[in-house]
Amino acid sequence: MKYVIIGGDAAGMSAAMEIYRNVPGAEITSLERGFIYSYGQCGLPYVVDGRISSTKRLIARDVETFRDKYGIDARVGYEVNGIDVDKQLVFGTQASGEAFELPYDKLLIATGADPTMPVKKGAHLVGIHTVKTIPQLEDLLADLTPDIETVTIIGGGYIGLEMAETIHACGKKVRLIQRSSYVARILDEEFAQHVHDEAKKNDIELLLNTDVEAFEGQHRVEQVLTDKGALQTDLVIMAVGIKPNTQFLEGTGIAMLKNGAIIVNRHLETSIENIYAAGDCATHFNIVKERLDYIPLGTTANKQGRLAGLNMSGKFAPFRGIVGTSILKFFNLTIATTGINEQKAKELGFDYEAFKLSARHIAGYYPGAQRMYIKIIVRKRDQLLLGAQIVGPSGVDKRIDVFATALYSKMTLPDLLDLDLAYAPPFNGVWDPLQQIARKNGRL
Repeated sequence: MKYVIIGGDAAGMSAAMEIYRNVPGAEITSLERGFIYSYGQCGLPYVVDGRISSTKRLIARDVETFRDKYGIDARVGYEVNGIDVDKQLVFGTQASGEAFELPYDKLLIATGADPTMPVKKGAHLVGIHTVKTIPQLEDLLADLTPDIETVTIIGGGYIGLEMAETIHACGKKVRLIQRSSYVARILDEEFAQHVHDEAKKNDIELLLNTDVEAFEGQHRVEQVLTDKGALQTDLVIMAVGIKPNTQFLEGTGIAMLKNGAIIVNRHLETSIENIYAAGDCATHFNIVKERLDYIPLGTTANKQGRLAGLNMSGKFAPFRGIVGTSILKFFNLTIATTGINEQKAKELGFDYEAFKLSARHIAGYYPGAQRMYIKIIVRKRDQLLLGAQIVGPSGVDKRIDVFATALYSKMTLPDLLDLDLAYAPPFNGVWDPLQQIARKNGRL
């Protein structure tokens, strides 16, 4: 049995390892267009200010490990340009320029996603960076010389906010441009104000409702042209989102969403027999929305990859779905969300209620207690949990994971009161903040 995997990172190599464990003697070939395998992309921003000492520390398993220890034909510099679904062939070009063709019995597409570059004019100038891969980050690090004073970050999502913090820690002046009225769009607007306050507290120049139209400079970027005027800059980081890397599938008949994400079923199968997909290039079933969704996260990529590998190995291993849980650090603030926010509930037509609470993350009388802010969304008719947003300096991660587990289990607001959660004054109040909001608003 010939297994071919396109993509050598989270989803692809999680699948490869499951095939290796479950199919003795399997012939596994992985094709990576770059030259680095299995690394933690989410750790990239923290290499900038030295919190993580080197990009090498982000690599979980190198190419040689896959080849020598597990017998996987892990290839680098192999870019796939197309698939012949009738002949079951993958074809493309090596870094040397030489063409290749490879047959498969089962194929996994795990090509991830690429950063988008919506601003075309001047995008070729030196000093304009995206941060998605180790080589891209190393290019940025090489460019962050002492004479770089002002860095402009475009986009206020996960990467934009994380990069703002770490670039600021390097002693640079940071400007963050967001085209909409608030950053951290995973939150509702009133909760994003906490993020705005944290940005101002740390001298981040925040420009909202601002469209970037072009970049200008002789050889290197010198100005960012916006609909509100020109801004001087020494370096630009584009962090406006990603797009599934699936353009090479044109003409294959593989079903995709409008954004290019490959539609998969619970077993990670595509619309074409013997072809699977997983990770940032694929759809994810959303348990709360009860429909296919696209929320590309490293946790989901690893889980989907693992299950794709099991299904390709002949095991019954359905992917049960996501609830859309994410968290990020922004200076002294933790920002977390799971399920849907109020804006999304309106868009989807849910008949919902929203409840808010401000509470201490531990017993209020214990030294160091800090305030967190919680907003939850429930379905009106039965108080089924639909989503939560939590921001604060401490204790946010614990609560968002509890709520995510409750969402996955389809619990109601009153159900939270029955949870047996850990309590001691240094760790919690006798009623956890999630239970406090249930006590105040839950209908039994």
